Amino acid sequence: QVKLVESGGGSVQVGGSLRLSCKASGSAPRRACMAWFRQVPGKERERVAFIYIGAFTTAYDDSVKGRFTISHDHASDTTYLQMNRLEPEDTATYYCAADFKGWCLLNPAQYNYWGQGTQVTVSS
Repeated sequence: QVKLVESGGGSVQVGGSLRLSCKASGSAPRRACMAWFRQVPGKERERVAFIYIGAFTTAYDDSVKGRFTISHDHASDTTYLQMNRLEPEDTATYYCAADFKGWCLLNPAQYNYWGQGTQVTVSS
């Protein structure tokens, strides 16, 4: 079974940066869509960004556009989320997800595999 292992979370001050990593236990197929979601207690899980690794097509939620960058390295089977100019509103648990169908849909129920979650806290 495919496993996704996340790392890179932590606590930073406003305006700081973090890079999250999501390492797959095996090679992701070229048709796969990798995505990052985040969730705050009491709110629904929301997608932050995705990358279709077959063509490196990317998209971002408006709340992070221009500040976050998603990327994928085929050689290491690792998906990254570079987060710059962090704001208190970015505080959440961040989850890596994989859709091996490659549909890249917004609904989290469409993703087959999930990381364990990593906490990001942005303080003043």
